[in-house]
Amino acid sequence: MEDIKAYIESGILELYVLGDVTQEEKSHLEAMISEYPVVKAELDEIERSMEAYALENAIEPSEELRGKILNSLLTNFGDDDTFPTKKEPVKKDNVIAFPAPKPNSFYKYAFAACLALLILSVAALVDMYNQLNTANTQLVALSSSNQHFSSTVKFMDHQLGIYRDTSFKVIKLKGTAKHSSALMLVAFSPIKKQVMIDMADLQLPQNDNAHQYQLWALVSGKPVSLGVFDKTASDSADMKQMQSIALAQAFAVTLEPKGGSVNPTMDQMVVIGSF
Repeated sequence: MEDIKAYIESGILELYVLGDVTQEEKSHLEAMISEYPVVKAELDEIERSMEAYALENAIEPSEELRGKILNSLLTNFGDDDTFPTKKEPVKKDNVIAFPAPKPNSFYKYAFAACLALLILSVAALVDMYNQLNTANTQLVALSSSNQHFSSTVKFMDHQLGIYRDTSFKVIKLKGTAKHSSALMLVAFSPIKKQVMIDMADLQLPQNDNAHQYQLWALVSGKPVSLGVFDKTASDSADMKQMQSIALAQAFAVTLEPKGGSVNPTMDQMVVIGSF
């Protein structure tokens, strides 16, 4: 169940809803949905949340604009000469004069209707423009979130790949007497000659700009430097690869001047651990 929880919290469900997954990730997720109801329930909840957010941010036309349209219609209708004055027919001999035809009001009404339609169209276009701007802002935010989720997923895949690799041995380096709360994990593969530091679980005091931490491997009783690293925010979410080595009986970390030292400063040892 812990693996399912970690899978849900990895952000892959959000990426699936947004359509930002590969075909392989999509197939794997659909398999998880069919096998685990809790994954299906979480996916449905994410879809409902995004739909509710879109409905909540819909924009209605303002009352002021609606009032302007109605006033314009009333003004045009009021100008219409509905009741023309009747004139008595003029008789000349046996010729009967017919009354003049009433002015045709159709064009005025048609013009007023066209004007109203034009105003409504402009209002709709303005509203659509505002919605597009809002949608664009939301897409930028979602794109940024997608990048964050993608980075998180890639890191987790990398980290899990190392821990699942049977050639790697995980060594827990515990704090010395001066740094009893310090702790770090080192993944070592003698076959691949790789040494990795788990920066995500690194529990060391923050080093200043004048010093760096230096990783040492104990080989046949002698310390061998595997490189320096910093306890910084930029390194706190990755697996850091150190210098290669094929054999080691133990690992230790000391605090050294920036750039590292040829030999370890023993009274500045922070953590140490062996197989």
